[in-house]
Amino acid sequence: MLFAGAVYLFYQWQAGARPLDPVAVGQIVLAASFAGLDDQPQPLEQWRGKVLVVNFWATWCAPCREEIPGFIKFQDQYGARGVQFVGLAIDGKERVGPYAREIGINYPVLLGGLQSMDFARQVGNSRGVLPFTVVIDRKGSVVTTKIGVLRPEKLESLLKPLL
Repeated sequence: MLFAGAVYLFYQWQAGARPLDPVAVGQIVLAASFAGLDDQPQPLEQWRGKVLVVNFWATWCAPCREEIPGFIKFQDQYGARGVQFVGLAIDGKERVGPYAREIGINYPVLLGGLQSMDFARQVGNSRGVLPFTVVIDRKGSVVTTKIGVLRPEKLESLLKPLL
């Protein structure tokens, strides 16, 4: 039994180590749709042609809360130049809505719930942890994925060449 578990973990590690096709993953992201805070479906496709920054987060995740003010700042700074942030909350509407209003999130917040963690794994979050961010260029290809906090200086260095 121990050997079978070790083989499984090795396989999972190897599967996570394989590079994902940036075009294919971009298409998976853009094909997804989640409910907004108004309960209306919001297809990610609506932001095709923009530099899209999709951030998986939760209200109970301290590192997630740490990086959101930077996203708010960059949405203000780069939104008019074609950058669109989208927050995909792994949390309930009853917590997400008040939190988003309280801190002034100025970009769309969608509700993914726990099932969106499977979606996050499909698009590169092999460890299944938060926060997790996917950056997609204007052509729909994934430029980068980041597990953990995406520091403002790193994010800015990613965004500038995509403008």
